[in-house]
Amino acid sequence: MPRFDVITLMPELFGPHLSHGVTRRAFESGAVDVRLWPLREHASGPYRRVDDRPFGGGPGMVMLAEPLHRCIQAIRADRAAQDGARLIHFTPTGQALTQALVRELAQGPGALLLCGRYEGVDQRLLQRHEALDLSVGDFVLSGGDLPALVLIDAVARLQDGVLHDPASHEQDSFEGDGLLEGPHYSRPETWPEAGANGSVPAVLLSGHHADIQRWRRAQSLEITARRRPDLIEAARSAGRLSPEDERVLAALYTRGF
Repeated sequence: MPRFDVITLMPELFGPHLSHGVTRRAFESGAVDVRLWPLREHASGPYRRVDDRPFGGGPGMVMLAEPLHRCIQAIRADRAAQDGARLIHFTPTGQALTQALVRELAQGPGALLLCGRYEGVDQRLLQRHEALDLSVGDFVLSGGDLPALVLIDAVARLQDGVLHDPASHEQDSFEGDGLLEGPHYSRPETWPEAGANGSVPAVLLSGHHADIQRWRRAQSLEITARRRPDLIEAARSAGRLSPEDERVLAALYTRGF
């Protein structure tokens, strides 16, 4: 059972997410344990200060090492066993959060999630606790709370009993062969508002499962080649593309999609 200890200045942001949506099943059942640690409770002085001006000047404030260190020590003591849970720090300068890492965390002891604010966190604290810096994209947010929720959600949906169909996540983008998922359609069969694209592809109505699987595979290859060619190369290098896949890709490249 993964356990996530969230160090945050805004614990109230987490309540709605943990009690709504399909992933709430993971939290209600205890399949994923989420514990909130308000940082100001570990700050000292009458003002419970957790930040100060940066040495060297510049705009903004820096989160102080000492209250963070006390909070991390309290979490380690509460976890008791040396379970190897890492400290994860969310920052635009971190490595990308990937589905592979999500799977790893879903099968392990969890992690301590440091939700930074202001200009950042004192580097000495991050080095002292060997923090893993993670980013959820090439953009900047006002803090690490939303990335923490993203990670918790991604882990929760992989737990048994959370999704109605246990196989749902196995067909997701980045799973299996690492490609992107293709398009989906539902009722009605014809939707006039979509104009020329208003009809569901005939193959999906044919009932021929082999043809449907081939069509879906071709769509997955095309959308991945268009949007994330790096994933095509990664799948090819790992030997996850079949000769038929390569023929589909060759035809796409020939017609200049």
